[in-house]
Amino acid sequence: MNAEVAAHARRRDALELAMRSSASDSSAPLGLNKRSSNLFRDRSESAKRRLDLSDFCHVLDIDTEHGRVDVEGMTTYEELVTQTLAHGVMPAVVPQLKTITAGGAAAGVGIEATSHRFGLVHNTLLELDVLLPSGKVVHCTPDNEHQDLFFGFPNSYGTLGYALRLRLRTLAVKPYVKVEHLRHSAPMEFFGELATRCRNGVSFIDGVVFGAQQQVISVASFVDDAPWVSDYSFEHIYYRSLLERQVDYLRVQDYIWRWDTDWFWCSKNLGAQHPLLRRLLGKSRLNSRTYTRLMRWNARWGGTRRLARWRGRFTESVIQDVDIPIAAAADFLAFLLREIGIMPIWICPVRSLEPERQFTLYPMAPDSLYVNFGFWDVVESVLRYEPGHFNRMIEREVSRLGGIKSLYSESYFTREEFAQAYGMDAYQALKAKYDPDARMLGLYDKCVLRA
Repeated sequence: MNAEVAAHARRRDALELAMRSSASDSSAPLGLNKRSSNLFRDRSESAKRRLDLSDFCHVLDIDTEHGRVDVEGMTTYEELVTQTLAHGVMPAVVPQLKTITAGGAAAGVGIEATSHRFGLVHNTLLELDVLLPSGKVVHCTPDNEHQDLFFGFPNSYGTLGYALRLRLRTLAVKPYVKVEHLRHSAPMEFFGELATRCRNGVSFIDGVVFGAQQQVISVASFVDDAPWVSDYSFEHIYYRSLLERQVDYLRVQDYIWRWDTDWFWCSKNLGAQHPLLRRLLGKSRLNSRTYTRLMRWNARWGGTRRLARWRGRFTESVIQDVDIPIAAAADFLAFLLREIGIMPIWICPVRSLEPERQFTLYPMAPDSLYVNFGFWDVVESVLRYEPGHFNRMIEREVSRLGGIKSLYSESYFTREEFAQAYGMDAYQALKAKYDPDARMLGLYDKCVLRA
């Protein structure tokens, strides 16, 4: 046992003891005490019994021979990537933002440009240890006595327990990544080539829709050498390069974090793409961590909403990621262009893997290709609609087309709609087994009612 693994065991034992001794101290539901969050839904902060797991932030073991890494749940992907790259590997799926944690990506939904090969983050999960609300820690694998929790943990968002340790797949890397940008002017052709490229076994693939007649597929692969390298961590902006370059080269770590510097393109809403303000902010502040803090401040004080009202406009925040079957992708894009109007839109293909590894709370058709649409902005209108009007339209269209929506942001489902979309019968069985005293909130209460 290496020193990190031994230290983890001591932390886990101390936590179990403390949890069991304080389990009956409060009737308030259990909640995680975090300094930052990548959830984008306003919450009514009712009384909770806050649990601090910040010490569980270590990479425990990197096994390059077997292609796996053991990591504690509160470890950020920024730290995980730094340590794995030093061993010539990376996690098989690395979510786009540095502050996302390994446990958060497993309990939620994590995706990136390798997802057409490996699925979502939870598809790369080999085993995990879950801290239950009672204080007990259970070891979960695809074929042990807790396999129901292994397959039920993803998309549970801290309502069944917290991941203390995870074992994730890795893949070998090379020093550089070559990126080719393939431009299209017709959605049907764009999605057709996206599907073809996925079948051809490329290393990385994602894309951006800039408009009804302007789409770009970005296909990337590892290379040993690069004739030049681009740097999008300060003065230059990655998403603009998709329309400016046909071929590009990045260091592998810069490719992994290509979207973080500008939070994709959302930094424009904070003025951070203006060259002068960009230099004033400095390289260290150009990242999702800074923008998230500013966004939460704006949400608290309503700056954007007040400014829009002064101009006679009404606003609704639309921050969503949805997965749509590839056959319906062009129809969904047409809906977004017609009804929502947010641009650009991130496009990332994701494959649901083998039938025997289907995850209970995020059901996707086995061995099928989906397209993730990521769109994040504010919709303005001259008419006042009921709260959630545009988000509700999106939910209905996603359901109509056989897709599924991530739950990290605002949701407006009825209980019946939610139960049908996310397998609530199976969830209630998990809840009864692993949280029989209801020490944690339920999934609907947390994700839709924002309790």
